[in-house]
Amino acid sequence: MEVQETRVQTDRVLTIPNILSMARLVGVPVFLWLVLSPVFDGPDLDGWALLVLALSGVSDYLDGKLARRWNQISALGRVLDPAADRLYILSTLVGLTWREILPLWLTALLLARELMLLFMVWRLDRAGYAPPQVNFLGKAATFNLMYAFPLLLLSDGTGWLASLAAIFGWAFAGWGTALYWWAGILYVVQVRHLLKADATAD
Repeated sequence: MEVQETRVQTDRVLTIPNILSMARLVGVPVFLWLVLSPVFDGPDLDGWALLVLALSGVSDYLDGKLARRWNQISALGRVLDPAADRLYILSTLVGLTWREILPLWLTALLLARELMLLFMVWRLDRAGYAPPQVNFLGKAATFNLMYAFPLLLLSDGTGWLASLAAIFGWAFAGWGTALYWWAGILYVVQVRHLLKADATAD
């Protein structure tokens, strides 16, 4: 992530990119219910959970691309897009950790990074700065994790497909976690420089 001001191109709320982001948000509790169904003695709905994750990944790609192409970058969209990303990651962490597919240490590592960024966003807000845009590194980290989670969910089974999913799932999880923290540390450094420069100017 990087602290930068992206020009808002529209004040409209009901744009196609915003509708895609809203739909992605609606899918968060649906996904969590699907993935936790076996925990509460319900049917195995992993296939549907994988479909919801896949659709969220497609919408995540489309909303940003369409917003830029159609000049529909909005203040609401700047909040909705990263919020949907983080809620999907949080719900997936909760679901997969509850089912013991993800180890607790990995979940704690990713949540610690989120708490660190929330604190820095709070500091930016107190200084009067808008929420930052997500840069390529942050998006790459999110995409790696969004590939990792469905693969790890698919690995919760038997046979060659589950074994193959486990190999690739853990590879994406490792890359995604490393990039996630790298992007987070760069963000912290940038925020500190910004706030220090602001304090010096005063």
